[in-house]
Amino acid sequence: MKNHFITDNFLLQNKFAEELYHDHAAKQPIIDYHCHLPPDQIAADHIFENLTEVWINGDHYKWRAMRAAGMNEKYITGDASDLDKFQAWAETVPQTLRNPLYHWTHLELKRYFDIDLLLNKETAQEIYQEASTKLNSGAYSCQNLIQRMNVEVVCTTEDPTDTLEHHRKITKSGYGVHISTSFRPDKALLISHEGYQRYLQELEKAGDMKITSFKTLCDTLSKRIEFFHENGCRLSDHGLSYIPFAEASPTEIESIFTKKRKGENLTPLDADKYQTALLLFLGEQYHAKGWVQQFHLGALRNNNSRMLNKLGPDTGWDSIGDYPQAYTLSRFLDALDVKDKLTKTILYNLNPSDNEVLAAMIGNFNDGSVKGKMQFGSGWWFLDQKDGITKQLNGLSNMGLLSCFIGMLTDSRSFLSYPRHEYFRRILCNLLGEEIQKGELPDDMELIGNLVKDICYGNAKEYFNFQV
Repeated sequence: MKNHFITDNFLLQNKFAEELYHDHAAKQPIIDYHCHLPPDQIAADHIFENLTEVWINGDHYKWRAMRAAGMNEKYITGDASDLDKFQAWAETVPQTLRNPLYHWTHLELKRYFDIDLLLNKETAQEIYQEASTKLNSGAYSCQNLIQRMNVEVVCTTEDPTDTLEHHRKITKSGYGVHISTSFRPDKALLISHEGYQRYLQELEKAGDMKITSFKTLCDTLSKRIEFFHENGCRLSDHGLSYIPFAEASPTEIESIFTKKRKGENLTPLDADKYQTALLLFLGEQYHAKGWVQQFHLGALRNNNSRMLNKLGPDTGWDSIGDYPQAYTLSRFLDALDVKDKLTKTILYNLNPSDNEVLAAMIGNFNDGSVKGKMQFGSGWWFLDQKDGITKQLNGLSNMGLLSCFIGMLTDSRSFLSYPRHEYFRRILCNLLGEEIQKGELPDDMELIGNLVKDICYGNAKEYFNFQV
């Protein structure tokens, strides 16, 4: 059956929305300032064997849907063939109606492969063969998949121990898309987690320094920040349930660190004190380098212990948490701001009930030094769908300035995710177009068209100032 719903005016409900999208949004380049694309595959210009490899393997959005639809784990993370896994996904797709996966699936088939069929049990073989044949050609290599979507900048996410060898290789190759990185030191922060001691050994090797104290840990991280900076990094990223704030003296922090190194148990308050001290240290380092710091807040991870033990993390067992956010976040930001060491900051929220909390929070620390210094980040993870995007846009508009917003990112591990920028842009243009039609905004295409261009591209280009 032909796909007749992903039309030129998909999601655009009136002439104003259509004009905003087609004349102002659609042609803007993409700055994907946060994602998890594997840089080794970009550096090698990897060619995928088939559609399952590029589209289903590693995609926990699809995995969760397949499990909900009753698919056996064999066809998800198990040992079924790639063709059989794709067939299982194709049989799941008709059951995803009203889930964003239904939109994304057909946008991606159309934009990358010019396939206009609805994916289902009957069309699976045809779609698999056509897309896989195209993927086997050099025209659909990793680098070409990125360029096909008019991407100008990609910013991947790496641990402080990373050698950045793949980023250096890409830079030397002269590839036409700017591939950068962001510094993500979560493993150094999570002192209560299993593997912390082992991670410090890896960090010692990367930094060529012995970590015997909290101070030497900070020195090592500072050295790695310098290394990342020399290799073009201009962003950090943190994935935390919430930002803690529990003050402690330097002596107490050293004592907590020593207890951990000796294998002694730490209290939750000990962990909060340690994380507070390390986050404040890192925040000052980011400010000194002129970096942007990002905080992804609110995920409740690894809920299903049975499946976690079987498959490991990042396999589809995370959800939205309901952590308190406002008070400790405010104190953390203020502790940096009072020293005039609060760098540009993006706060991403995963719990929709906290949208207005974070949207209001950023206004406390905009100081006029930089346009949009504090950002309420785009809808993230469970919220990067039509309803979540709309609520984020409304929360930001009501509490702050939509005109300063730096727009969408993929936050994805998939090379086929770039139509999510189109999805966001269509939702944005329709929201504005509906308000023009209602008389809530002026019928001024120059004014609102420029707003759209800035949100889709211009604001991010100015905010990050990547040297493309």
